[in-house]
Amino acid sequence: MAMVDRNVDIEERHVEKRHDSSMVASTFIKYAAYIILTFGVLYFLVRYVFPMF
Repeated sequence: MAMVDRNVDIEERHVEKRHDSSMVASTFIKYAAYIILTFGVLYFLVRYVFPMF
């Protein structure tokens, strides 16, 4: 077996996770609104539409 002599430069990368609190807050508000709207539609269906049948 032939040994291959390779000179490999390893590049180190340090990734810093940036935490933007306004982005987190807006995402939370968006998904909270989706959940509230979903439950509102379900409540409307159960309370007013299903009793008609």
